[in-house]
Amino acid sequence: MITEDEMKEFLEKAKEMEFNSVVVSPTYVPLAKEILADTDIKVGSVVGFPLGFEDTEIKVCEAKELVKKDVDEIEVVMNLSYLKDEKYELLENEIRQLKEVAGDKILKVIIETKALEDYEKANAAKVAENSGADFVKTSTGFSSYGATAEDVALLKTITNDEIKIKASGGIRNFEIAESMLAAGADIVGTSAGKQLLVSCENE
Repeated sequence: MITEDEMKEFLEKAKEMEFNSVVVSPTYVPLAKEILADTDIKVGSVVGFPLGFEDTEIKVCEAKELVKKDVDEIEVVMNLSYLKDEKYELLENEIRQLKEVAGDKILKVIIETKALEDYEKANAAKVAENSGADFVKTSTGFSSYGATAEDVALLKTITNDEIKIKASGGIRNFEIAESMLAAGADIVGTSAGKQLLVSCENE
């Protein structure tokens, strides 16, 4: 839970630290766009968060609202029930619809790797790739577990650079972030951005 004043403080800190992007709840997209308007920092928000079990129609409506708010990036949580039931056609149809709505906005598909077997992670990555998503993301960061370098390396092997990888969840210092990038992540997501940059500067 976060208040508007706390969100303003977070956004001002992101502005000061010159992050690549911020991910905020749909409620705070307009505020983020306003505060970051004079920067190159992209504003992202979420669809189907944090479990991904919503019907496709609801996710599409959520995405449309984000586009109306001029969000730069959309992160959608994959329906893991569909994945575990091997309903790949339903998953691909959902992601394709979301990418169509997103247009030139970046679409990232969150697959929650720690809830999956290796073959399911591989299948999830291929579904995201086949559907036209721009990124596959390891975790919502909402649960007690997050990214591992091993998972990132697996996704890298499966996608073969056809789709980018965002490592997220549990990345609290520079050493962990560095291990994710070394394993093949294109970017890392963290709620500890300030601490990570400070630890990097101290290296």
